[in-house]
Amino acid sequence: MSIRVRLVLSYIAMLLVPLVLFGLAVILISIATFGSLKSGFDVDFSHGNPIKRVVDQEAENVAYIKAKIETDPDAFLQETFVKDLNERFHKINMGLIIRKDQSITYLSSYLKDKEAGDTSLLPLYGTPPGKFQRNQGSLWITRQQDFLFSDKSKGTVFVFLDGGPFQKYLHQFSKTVFLTFIFILIATNGVLTYFVSRSIIRPLRALKRAAEDIKEGNLDFEIVPHRKDELGELSVAFEEMRRKLKKSVELQLQYEENRKELISNISHDLKTPVTAIKGYVEGIMDGVSNSPDKLDKYIRTIYNKAADMDRLIDELFLFSKLDLGKVPFQFETVDLGNYVQDCTQELQFDMEKKGVQFTLADLPQEPILVTADRDKLRRVLLNIIENAIKYSEEGNCQITLSVLRQDEFAVIQIKDNGQGISDEALPHIFDRFYRADPSRNTATGGSGLGLAIAKQIIEEHSGRIGATSVLGLGTTVFMALPLYQGKGSEA
Repeated sequence: MSIRVRLVLSYIAMLLVPLVLFGLAVILISIATFGSLKSGFDVDFSHGNPIKRVVDQEAENVAYIKAKIETDPDAFLQETFVKDLNERFHKINMGLIIRKDQSITYLSSYLKDKEAGDTSLLPLYGTPPGKFQRNQGSLWITRQQDFLFSDKSKGTVFVFLDGGPFQKYLHQFSKTVFLTFIFILIATNGVLTYFVSRSIIRPLRALKRAAEDIKEGNLDFEIVPHRKDELGELSVAFEEMRRKLKKSVELQLQYEENRKELISNISHDLKTPVTAIKGYVEGIMDGVSNSPDKLDKYIRTIYNKAADMDRLIDELFLFSKLDLGKVPFQFETVDLGNYVQDCTQELQFDMEKKGVQFTLADLPQEPILVTADRDKLRRVLLNIIENAIKYSEEGNCQITLSVLRQDEFAVIQIKDNGQGISDEALPHIFDRFYRADPSRNTATGGSGLGLAIAKQIIEEHSGRIGATSVLGLGTTVFMALPLYQGKGSEA
């Protein structure tokens, strides 16, 4: 659930929950307060609706008064009759006042206890019936029945209701309801605010701790999102940032380590020919080469060492440009079978001079089209073949090259019968400056960059390069290039 939806729902809950709880509270308070009011009225609530009973009984008593006025109006001056009538009204918390002309002939003792107040303020004879009229204190006139006594004097029967318990009830009820509403409002908003804020603050605190760890350089932790909302998305993005940052730091450390190793390897590989050149030059200067043949040997050796240095620098420069992605590739559609055949024909003469038995086998009958840079791919083939010759027995070097199709790839295989590579060294032969010989014996020559350059070029072709080897029996290097998927002419 998103934070927006959560806030909207919490806002709705803050409106509805207090209203619902307040409604229930009003009902409960009404029951409790009305129960106390019931005991004050001394009315039997055990049979039906008490309010209806009061209304019905009052109507019955008033009808009785009207009937008595018609038959015997002077009965309202008889104490026994009036007391009996008063008892009827007293059962429903009402009382009587009987007035003859301007004199009060009867005043309910119940009303005296409730302080009826100044009876001179009673409505005048002939006042039309209307809304309840307040007299004084808590007494309310509910009925005014005018009539004439037998002597033609004006008489009036007033029926009073004691409103004191109702006023007390209303005061108590309103106070309790107000306090209850305030309590429910504070409690509801407090609880909802607590839970909503906790669901937001807890993930924020976790992200704050993660930011502090990152600031201190600690990236070895994991941010686990616990919710599928905006904060959960932020946690996922934060975790992805941490992983990428950690990977970047590790990559930077690896680059730094590779840089140190590169400097060390360059220094070592350059120092060896420089030392040899320096030694031969000193020999010439000291007159050790005291014959034309020896001088010629020294000079040729110096030249060869300088050529090795030049080749090393060229390969190092090429490797660096490949590593930085600054070498331009001229890709075109190539029939790999014809291309390999043309390349091997160019290399055939040089290999025969070196005593290498070269065989071109398993050429495809149908064209195998790939997208390749001719010059860069030729450099790969040359590096692998030179490496095979370098680690094979002189005079007994056999190299077999084949091209075949496997699934969606064209595969070039170069197999030799050299000394082979151990299982421990095989995974590292495409690393820069790597030599299987831990002593870095330079008797075989080379910069240690040939296979690393080949790997980078093949990867630029979106291909793969690998090797299999059996120690003492030889090595097979394979290069897989993706087949050309479009329509194009053979290059």
